[in-house]
Amino acid sequence: MRVAETGTRITLNNIVLATDFSPSADAALPYAGDLAARYGAKLFVVHAKTPVNYAVPAQAWQTTVDEACEIEMQGVRKSLGTSFPGVQSESVIADGTAWDVLAGVLEKYKIDMIVLGTRGRTGLGRLLLGSQAEEILRRAPCPVLTVGPHAQPEKARLSSVLYATDFGPESQAAAPYAISLAQEHQAALTLLHVLEEPKTGELVVPADLATSTETVLRAMVPNEAKFWCEPRCVVERGKPAEKILDVAARYRADLIVLGARKPTGVPGAATHLSMATVHQVVTHASCPVLTVRGG
Repeated sequence: MRVAETGTRITLNNIVLATDFSPSADAALPYAGDLAARYGAKLFVVHAKTPVNYAVPAQAWQTTVDEACEIEMQGVRKSLGTSFPGVQSESVIADGTAWDVLAGVLEKYKIDMIVLGTRGRTGLGRLLLGSQAEEILRRAPCPVLTVGPHAQPEKARLSSVLYATDFGPESQAAAPYAISLAQEHQAALTLLHVLEEPKTGELVVPADLATSTETVLRAMVPNEAKFWCEPRCVVERGKPAEKILDVAARYRADLIVLGARKPTGVPGAATHLSMATVHQVVTHASCPVLTVRGG
């Protein structure tokens, strides 16, 4: 991803829609298609085939699976062509784990964003691509848009964007996405920072800290934003994940944008406001969540 030279508009050239051909994956398609259409990006529809043991000859199994995958992929491409006729797309079907296949696609095509559908609220192990989806969210160097079961595909056009920040470099990397997407959709923009309650024995948070924090939030909004919305700055106290979800519900957010970073000593793992926060927000949000990896 690159931030455009003028304003805060992001540049998306290549987007991946990861699919297992399930209804959850179908729900993510309108979001991937809308992004590709708005930013003039090429959309790669990617499916990973994971071999399993069947009481049939390997060659026969492979032939059956290959044919089924091609039929399913044709259906996805047809849906894309019908809903987003101007979007250029390409299908990728390969053997391997979800992450191995995606990693190859990311490197080969310089992917700017991955779009995933999710199935439930029982944890990242229940994401679209099974237990490997958590690995995708943790290891992907590009932003990942997760679309949950409560998202409304017909509302792929955003009307309210929530950007949650802890003011770290990862959160700052996510800011252009929140602002650009809000501007692209002429959507309301809410900026949120959560002050954690002091633990027992710690000093009480100064009363004026909320005011100064709001000032910092307002300084993050580009001057031209006033031409398309009136940004709302919110400071809350409490547990980050709970407050992010609360504020998202309060302002009927269609999209939540978060930052993600690698914790020390754990290669490939992401944590913003702690990975636990990302985990809770992604699995419980009633709208799509865009997680952006910092530098």
